[in-house]
Amino acid sequence: MKFLLSYINQKKSGIIIFVLTALIFAVSYFLYHLPLGAVLYPVAVSAFLGAVILIADYKKERKKHLELLKIQQLSTELMDYFPKASTIEDRDYQEIIRLIKEEQAMKATQMNVRLANMTDYYTAWVHQIKTPIASMSLRLQNDDSAFSSDLAEDLMKIEQYVEMVLMFLRLESDYTDYVFREYNLDKIVKDCVKKFSKQFIRRKIRLDYRLEEKTVLTDEKWLSFVIEQVLSNALKYTDSGTISIYMKEPKTLCIEDTGIGIAPEDLPRIFDRGFTGYNGRTDKKASGIGLHLCKMICKNLNHTITASSVQGKGTIIEIGLDSSDLEIE
Repeated sequence: MKFLLSYINQKKSGIIIFVLTALIFAVSYFLYHLPLGAVLYPVAVSAFLGAVILIADYKKERKKHLELLKIQQLSTELMDYFPKASTIEDRDYQEIIRLIKEEQAMKATQMNVRLANMTDYYTAWVHQIKTPIASMSLRLQNDDSAFSSDLAEDLMKIEQYVEMVLMFLRLESDYTDYVFREYNLDKIVKDCVKKFSKQFIRRKIRLDYRLEEKTVLTDEKWLSFVIEQVLSNALKYTDSGTISIYMKEPKTLCIEDTGIGIAPEDLPRIFDRGFTGYNGRTDKKASGIGLHLCKMICKNLNHTITASSVQGKGTIIEIGLDSSDLEIE
């Protein structure tokens, strides 16, 4: 009905001209006392033929409209076919669309080349910077002084930021190296906790570890990055107290801290890109990227990640690891 009304509105000028012409002839015949039948009969025949032509044109326009609606569902890359142009205006619009598509394709190619070059550069930079980081870590392991411990902790943060850059680049690229297998979750989490062991000891933060052996379908490297980011945040915002790691049914990994918590107005946005919230503004070092990457990675792994918090009492991050839709590689 909407298209019919639109079509009538489009053709109304022709219909109005026909009606006005018929009225002019009818009035002229009436004023000259001529038989009105001589004009009414041709008008009726013309109206009938016009109606037939309008119906046929309506069907053709409706068919073209339906074809265009189907094309609207496609991506711009697949919009190569258009209904046959029936007017000069149609041909002009199709030519404009063709030119716009060509320009868009050219700009997309240029952007992809620039992105590929930038990705290659930063990927190479990350791998190069890891070498001196590893070298410095080995040297600091032989020194147990407080100064060396501080340097080792700062170096670990640098390594985390470098790894974050690499993960960000991989997520933004068209290719990701996901390998889904059955992994022992207890081993994955323990390896992550081990990296922060010195921070737990140095800052006298208690670890309440209540994780049993459980098999999960995931990618070990990407899930480890998520767990490390959550642990890093828990340690960053917990001055004293306990960090608890435990499971909830069916397969939900919980990391709970007794830190400063998250403001209620910030909680819905902590996974947004670049969002730091009240805690980040206070800390002045938060980037707002870590939890955003965790959210993206969990989505790609078919996992979930949620947060609940009470300001001043602590935060619980829950990672849902039920990935029944995935297939083992």
